[in-house]
Formats: sequence, C-alpha cells, structure tokens
Amino acid sequence: MTAKIDKEKAKIVTKAGAAKLKGGMTGFMQFIKEQNVVGLAIGLVLGTAAGALVKSLIDNVIMPPLGFLLGSADGIKGLALDMGTTPAGEHAVLYYGAFINDLINFLILALVIYVVVKVLKLDLKK
Repeated sequence: MTAKIDKEKAKIVTKAGAAKLKGGMTGFMQFIKEQNVVGLAIGLVLGTAAGALVKSLIDNVIMPPLGFLLGSADGIKGLALDMGTTPAGEHAVLYYGAFINDLINFLILALVIYVVVKVLKLDLKK
C-alpha cells in the first residue's frame, strides 16, 4: 500500500516539477524575445567583424603610405623617438607611432559606427 502511495506522490511531484520547469522556460523565452537578445548577439558578432575589417584597412592600406611619407618603412607604427640610454645601459625608445596608429584606428572606427547608426536610423532619440 505504501509503495503505491509513494509512486503516486512521485508522479505528482514529477508533474509539478515539469510544470514549474516549463513555466520557467516560457518566462526565459519571453525574456529573450522582449529584450531582443538575439538581435544583440547578432550586432555583437557583426560589430566585431566590422572592427577587424576597419582595423585591417587602416593597418594595411592607409598607414603604410602615410608612414612612407613621414619617413618610416613600418608605416606610422614605426615612428619612434630615441630617448638615449638608461643608467642601466638599456636603450630607451618612445614608440609614439603605435599610439597615433591606434588613435586613428579608433577615430575611423567610431566614424564608421556613427555613419552606420545614422544611415540605418538606429539612434533612439527622435
């Protein structure tokens, strides 16, 4: 008799647990739809790819000719200032070209994002 009652209790508990799990999954799926999580994930992936593309354009197409005009065979990244020798006998070099390269990279990427947001009318202010 108790084995039969235990089996019935187990069925009730299992059904209640399944209903709770189903209710939780429904809430989770509703959250994903309402918060546009999939769109956010797609935007993140595309933004990362666009960032890599713009960085490649800057590093491989724009900077080498600019560096050549400024007298550096390595592009702007090769611009450096020799500050002399440290008391320990090591060479001290200030690589300001790498910073300028990264700054230009950031500014162009920000401009591209700004243009895309304006062209696609994704800005939230109306």
